[in-house]
Amino acid sequence: MLSPSSLPDLARTRFRARVSGDPTGAPDWVRDIARVGEGPGWFEPGGVVWKVHGDLATLVGGVGALLGQGAHPLALAGVQRHSSYELDPWQRLAGTARWLVVSTFASAELAGREAARVRGLHTVVSGVDGQGRAYAASDPALLRWVHLAFTDAFLAAHLALGDDLVPRFGPRWPDAYVGTWSHTAQALGATDLPSTQAELAEALAELGPQLEPVPPDLRTFLAAPPGLSRPEQLFYRGLSASAALLVSPTVAPLAGVPGRGQRSARARAQLRLTRAQLRGLRLALGAHSPSEEAARYRLGTGPAPSWAGSAA
Repeated sequence: MLSPSSLPDLARTRFRARVSGDPTGAPDWVRDIARVGEGPGWFEPGGVVWKVHGDLATLVGGVGALLGQGAHPLALAGVQRHSSYELDPWQRLAGTARWLVVSTFASAELAGREAARVRGLHTVVSGVDGQGRAYAASDPALLRWVHLAFTDAFLAAHLALGDDLVPRFGPRWPDAYVGTWSHTAQALGATDLPSTQAELAEALAELGPQLEPVPPDLRTFLAAPPGLSRPEQLFYRGLSASAALLVSPTVAPLAGVPGRGQRSARARAQLRLTRAQLRGLRLALGAHSPSEEAARYRLGTGPAPSWAGSAA
């Protein structure tokens, strides 16, 4: 029988296994953040991109981002026909997390290597959807849409649920995040990217006519993915409910969710509940993710990660 003192360790292990595929939270690609290259990477250490992506609000943003991706029929076709997300959604999650954290925290050398790997994966993702429309993951237009959907979702989640970044970065920090984070999409081949929060909203709205309703099976899947234990289901339900309140107004009607701007007592209560959930998870996980710990170790600004003694 588990003792109360063992519960934080169990929660930490299970969570890290879900999002990275490794119970330590440090698969080889995380350990490479500490081992490969020197100096800062694409983004300023401790800067706005580090702060947004190091916050657990990204868990909510990730759900919203996938709803956004699912609203673009050609982006969705690429995912449905070239991945096993329905059979192993957690492997898909770990793959997405890899690009996010490596490009955020790695050295420039490793980030460039990771971008090349992802571009290589994209070269084989192409075909024709059920209506005869051609798609390719390397298409700059599709890369742009995925970037817009993810950037909007991460930003909205942080504004609603993350740490207050105004004292450190000023009231225009969202513009800095949008403009700076666009470097990763450019590295994959996207073009014509927004550089401010307002430009991001305009870009999403302009693409509205190209979007279609998110298929019901995908909405059901994202609301309750398979393979979760009962406690994990309860936790995820809170994340999913808050994500539904933060989706872009462009995507929300197509995803069948309320979207941003809800001011009802119920909506406010749900966001408060999710903030409490994330605070509890932060206590279990510690101040920094394994990826950020690895980056700080590489930069000489943090201690050796717990796995460093066993690193090959």
